[in-house]
Amino acid sequence: MESELSALEEKIEQFVRLCQQLRSENIQLRQQLASTISENKHLAEKIDTASSRLEALLTRLPGSEE
Repeated sequence: MESELSALEEKIEQFVRLCQQLRSENIQLRQQLASTISENKHLAEKIDTASSRLEALLTRLPGSEE
């Protein structure tokens, strides 16, 4: 009976450690996701700006009066 309780206690401790590890990993992944989303938004804005500038330059080229 004592050995069964010890084995159960060890399994519970392993489970608690796994839960803590997964929580920590989840927090880290959420932070990475937020950072990646922010970077993606910034890059999309840069692409929009570059596209607008390119369109403006194209309209100023000779022969672009279509």
